[in-house]
Amino acid sequence: MTTLFISDLHLDPERPGITRLFGEFIDGEARGADALYILGDLFEAWVGDDDPSDTGAFVADRLRALADAGVPVFFMHGNRDFLLGADYARRAGMTLLVDPAVVDLHGRRALLMHGDTLCTDDLAYQQFRAQTRDPAWRAQFLAQPLDARLAFAHQARAASQARQGELRDAGTMETITDVAPEAVDAAFRTHGVDLMIHGHTHRPAVHALAVDGRACTRVVLGDWYEQGSVLRVEAGRLELQALGTP
Repeated sequence: MTTLFISDLHLDPERPGITRLFGEFIDGEARGADALYILGDLFEAWVGDDDPSDTGAFVADRLRALADAGVPVFFMHGNRDFLLGADYARRAGMTLLVDPAVVDLHGRRALLMHGDTLCTDDLAYQQFRAQTRDPAWRAQFLAQPLDARLAFAHQARAASQARQGELRDAGTMETITDVAPEAVDAAFRTHGVDLMIHGHTHRPAVHALAVDGRACTRVVLGDWYEQGSVLRVEAGRLELQALGTP
């Protein structure tokens, strides 16, 4: 059986083609999997489980149907959907995972992460992450009216795009927003694994590296902005592949 991994879909009403592609993937290939792992940023933005968006409802229906068909669905929060809660996970039939998480993958221990905590050179983002993961901040934010939360998400997205433009202009985009090698090595050491799977950086690749003399593999999942991306793991074989354009 094949275990499937996806991340960084950034599903959004403004990109209906990608949402359709996701639905086709869930109703097609995913039905034959032994499990599906979603490692964050399933949505472009998530401001609370009370958001009545059609995209959120469609995704919940498709994932619930997959889970009801006997395929376990696991979800790990990303930097865009860290407010996705137990209510929506229940609707979608998803099991929430902490970040990081170590799982048994066909007899091999694998470290799963969204990947943003590995980007330690991005100090501004790490400060923002620490603030927004604080339980008091979360409670205060979710207590606001839905319209106010949606407006915040819109402003945060605009600020993020502006900062990315500044980094590109400065020529530091590739280094600041990618993982720090020392953070990767530390994660392998801390968890005692030789396989890591994460998303976030939108740089799909399978990296071979050595940590303290041990051969290790780091798989970076691709984003779904222009096409899909999936990692298939079967009998120790790793296949990272792009899916068709919507």
